[in-house]
Amino acid sequence: MKGQEGNNPDQEKNTRTIAVNTIARVEGEGALRVTVKDGAIQDVELRIFEPPRFFEAFLEGRRYDEVPDIVARICGICPVAYQMSAVHALEQIFGLRVEGPLRDLRRLLYCGEWIESHALHVYLLQAPDFLGYESGLAMAKDHASLVERGLRIKKAGNAIMTLLGGRSVHPVSAKIGGFSRLPRRQELDELKDELAWARDAAIETIRWVAKFDFPEFAPNYTFVALHHPDEYPLNEGRIVVSGDMDIPVDEFEQYFTEHQVPYSNALHCTVQGASYLVGPLARVNVNADRLPPAVRHVFDETGLSLPLTNPFHGIVARSVEILYALEESLRLIDRYELPSVPSPPVTVKAGVGMACTEAPRGILYHRYQVDSEGVIRKAKIVPPTSQNQGRIEEDLRLFIPRILDRSNEEASLACERVIRCYDPCISCATHFLKLEIQRDL
Repeated sequence: MKGQEGNNPDQEKNTRTIAVNTIARVEGEGALRVTVKDGAIQDVELRIFEPPRFFEAFLEGRRYDEVPDIVARICGICPVAYQMSAVHALEQIFGLRVEGPLRDLRRLLYCGEWIESHALHVYLLQAPDFLGYESGLAMAKDHASLVERGLRIKKAGNAIMTLLGGRSVHPVSAKIGGFSRLPRRQELDELKDELAWARDAAIETIRWVAKFDFPEFAPNYTFVALHHPDEYPLNEGRIVVSGDMDIPVDEFEQYFTEHQVPYSNALHCTVQGASYLVGPLARVNVNADRLPPAVRHVFDETGLSLPLTNPFHGIVARSVEILYALEESLRLIDRYELPSVPSPPVTVKAGVGMACTEAPRGILYHRYQVDSEGVIRKAKIVPPTSQNQGRIEEDLRLFIPRILDRSNEEASLACERVIRCYDPCISCATHFLKLEIQRDL
C-alpha cells in the first residue's frame, strides 16, 4: 500500500501505517514494524515469521558422519561455513587436529565461499541501492559490464567449491578429518588464470564501491569476530569483542546468550545482554593487521580509515574480503602438496565439542554432544544473522528519525537499505520483507 505524507494536520489524530508487501535482495521471509508516537520512535521490530526449520532437532539421533551433509542444507549460499563449524566441533570431541595440506584445502574451500557469496551481495543485492535501481537485473540494463564482472568473480569462487566440494551448492566432499576426495595439482592449477583475473577485478571492485555516496551514519558498535595470531580468520581463532574481550570458542555460551522475542520465530543473540555486530565490517576492524600488505594498500587508496563505523561501508569491507580471499586462494594453490590420505582414521568417543568459524556474514557457532557410539545427542547452532538481528533493530531505531518526513515509499526504501547493509540470510531461502510503520501523531 502506498502511504500518505505524515505532515498533514488533518491526519495527526490518526494512526499512520506504511506497509511494503515485497522487497527483493534480502534472503528469507520477514517483516519490519515501526511505531512512532509524537515524533518519537516507540518500537522497532524486525519480524522473522518463517516457520522454524528444526535442523538442531533432527540432527539428534543421527551419526556424526552424517552431520556435514545435513548442515550443508541449511544454506545454499554459505554451506561450507556450516560444514566447517560442524567438522571442527566434532573433531574436537574425537581428538583430531587437521594440519598441513588438508587444512589448506579447507581454507581454500572457505575462500571459494567468501568469493561467491560476497560477489553476489556486492553486485546484485546492495550495489543497486547506491546506483538507484530496484534490482540487479534493472541495473544490468545500464551497467551490463559491471554486472558481468560481478558474476564472473562469483563464478571463480564457485569453481573452487565445485572442485573441492564436489559441487558448488551443498558440497559433499567435506568430512570429519578432511575430505572424501583430494584434488590433483593440475586441477588446482587450472583455476589459477581465472582467479588471477578475478583478483584484478576485485581491486577494481574496491575502487568502484569506495566512491559510492554513503549516508553519514556511524553508530557506536560492539564488533565481534574471530582473531588468529598468524592469519586473517576463516576456520579458526579466538573470539574478540571490540578489543575488550578475548575468549576461547568453548566459552562462547558463557558470554553470548540467545533469547526469544515475542514477534519473531528467530532467536536473538546478545553478548552480556547487549546487541553486537558480526560480519565483514567487524572482521576488517578486528583483523586489519592480518590483511596482506597488497590488500591493505588497495584499501588505504580508498581514503577510508579504520575503524569503519558506518554500516553502509560494509560493502567496502566485503569487497576487501573478496580481494583477500582471491589472494589467499592463489597462495594456497601455489604451495599445495597432495596429502598422503584424504582423511585420517576417526576414533569415536563420547564428549562435547564446540567450534566457531567465519561465515561470509559473521561468526557461526556449533556445539555437539556425542555418545560413545558416535550418535548426536544434542546440537546447538547459532548463525550470524540471529546474532545481528538485535543490532539491525538498533540501527533502524537510530536511522529512522532522519526519514520520518519522507513519504511512505521513500521511508520504506531507506529502511531496506539499512537492513541490506548486513546481507541478512533470514532463512537462506527466497526474498520477502514487509515494512509497516505505525504513527500515533
